[in-house]
Amino acid sequence: MNAKVALIGSGNAFFMDEGIGLYAGKYFKENYTFEPHLDIVDGGTLGFRLMPLLQEYEHVIIVNTSSDDTLAVGTIVVMSGDELIEHQGIKKTANEVEITEMLQICSMASHCAQTTMISIVPEDIISVCVDITPSLRAYWDGYIEVIVEELAKCGITATRKSDVMHLNEILEQFANPSIEHGKGF
Repeated sequence: MNAKVALIGSGNAFFMDEGIGLYAGKYFKENYTFEPHLDIVDGGTLGFRLMPLLQEYEHVIIVNTSSDDTLAVGTIVVMSGDELIEHQGIKKTANEVEITEMLQICSMASHCAQTTMISIVPEDIISVCVDITPSLRAYWDGYIEVIVEELAKCGITATRKSDVMHLNEILEQFANPSIEHGKGF
């Protein structure tokens, strides 16, 4: 039997690079097929909504930013849930605090998903703008590739479609949500 796996895009699309996890989730939803099935979840800024997801799935991959200012912009960090709990994670944004705290709480439950967090160090999470800085755009393809590799470790084969929705189109939908798009997360 296949394990139940979720990819959760996390972040805040209103603060420049902090939305990259949301954009990655949308990118996978629009541009890939998965075997076996993968649930893609718009985690937004998660909070307590992370708890039932950690209890429902066997594997959870959270994609977001890491405000670790000891690392260079564009550095991609992959950490297990256990590593996040052990090292107390990076807790500079509300989203980072909530993810680490929910992992700590769920680790005491009878079931907690095997969790992996794939974070990329942003340049700007202060400016109010739905976009990604040029320096972080340079790392986009690498970020996507690391996510594909982590999905494979969970037994998920991600196959890219021939006709893809590009990052700029995804940013446009987040910046201008409407019923017309009909393609929310």
